[in-house]
Amino acid sequence: MSEAVEYDVVVLGGGPAGENVVDRTRAAGLSTALVESELVGGECSYWACIPSKALLRPALARADARRVPGLAGAVTGPLDAEAVFAHRDYWTGSWKDDGQIDWLESVGAHVYRGHGRLYGIRKVAVTSPEGEHHVLAARHAVVVATGTRAVIPDLPGMGEARPWTSREATSAQAAPGRLLIVGGSVVAAEMATAWQALGSEVTVLVRGSGLLPRMEPFAGELVAEALREAGAVVRTGVAVESVVRDGSTGPVTVVLEGGETLEGDELLMATGRSPRTEDIGLDTVGLTPGGWIAVDDSCRVPGTDWLYAVGDVNHRALLTHQGKYQARIAGAVIAARAAGNGTLDSGRWGAHAATADTHALPQAVFTDPEAASVGLTLAEAERAGHRVRAVDYDLGKVSGAGLYADGYRGRARMVVDLDREVLLGVTFVGPGAAELLHAATVAVAGEVPIGRLWHAVPAFPTISEIWLRLLEAYRG
Repeated sequence: MSEAVEYDVVVLGGGPAGENVVDRTRAAGLSTALVESELVGGECSYWACIPSKALLRPALARADARRVPGLAGAVTGPLDAEAVFAHRDYWTGSWKDDGQIDWLESVGAHVYRGHGRLYGIRKVAVTSPEGEHHVLAARHAVVVATGTRAVIPDLPGMGEARPWTSREATSAQAAPGRLLIVGGSVVAAEMATAWQALGSEVTVLVRGSGLLPRMEPFAGELVAEALREAGAVVRTGVAVESVVRDGSTGPVTVVLEGGETLEGDELLMATGRSPRTEDIGLDTVGLTPGGWIAVDDSCRVPGTDWLYAVGDVNHRALLTHQGKYQARIAGAVIAARAAGNGTLDSGRWGAHAATADTHALPQAVFTDPEAASVGLTLAEAERAGHRVRAVDYDLGKVSGAGLYADGYRGRARMVVDLDREVLLGVTFVGPGAAELLHAATVAVAGEVPIGRLWHAVPAFPTISEIWLRLLEAYRG
């Protein structure tokens, strides 16, 4: 093992969270090394957020156009799949990270390609693809940002079946004739939307009661209804017992509990994520390999003054924007500690605590219709002991929605804390609904009193007029 090279900060993992830590620590003048075993930019850039939205945007735009009088008749044919894939490939850089490397070098970060492992206190050992070994020593902090990987259930035949995960689903170069999707998550709902639009016959098998279980129930119901209208099959309350693949390239058969069989050309398992921590040296610092890394609100591992974990790996909020948010918090904390600043409650980037992970967590699902939510659902608020009231409104009755699309269907809900008269959560479902989300996030994160929201006047005629209708419904 070579002699240790010293940096102020060493970041293990080069996805969006790791990159944002680098951005903040370099801006503070701290020397920073980034270690990445795959592509710098991570899951989001190459196999998740970016490619999935590139696949979904044409599907959603076509669906919107078909609802507009005077335009609907001109949008009747299938999507140009080759053009869609080319657009997706452009946004992923054709799975090359040259642009990300150029940016890191431009801010003065040092990039080490290879597998990184914690090597005791404040040290990271790196083995390059060529077998070279390096030891990096951190003067101030090591940040773990290794993310997660897709979970594939250990069912009979699964290994031989070679199922898709989210990676294959977002990078495939052709639409399978028949696509079976197991799961009810965001990945399941979005990929069902994309591949149905691209020409696949899609069947979604959900073990639970519906799609999008982390949102208000009506969100999953409206998305499932639209998928069925588009030609997909959505079945709930079903469980997969085993899987059989016919040869190396033949169809795959799913056996359900009870013996029923379903056949497809590809099988997508959208059944959750697990942390990529099994071989990153957690045992050398007293942590459990393969587990989630617990952190406090500054994203620091309790019991240490040098180890941080940001993004999916800490299990606080498995969303790219939250990982980037945590990275900004952690970067500000590391910079303040390095400068000898003992007061960490304020600064250029606001409070040094990731409160949004629990208080105002926003999420957008790019299905048709889109589903967007922030904060608590009604059920979550009630379980937390709040005295609440849910206020619902038919989003299609807002003037802006009717102008946006003929037959606009959607729904909005705000969950009101009756004791303080602030919003604990907001959910919108409908075409274009994701663009309503940030206003709701500001209202929830800022704990804006309902009395004050009356003076945030929505422009007419926009879909944002839903805010006025929700407030009127609340006042009765």
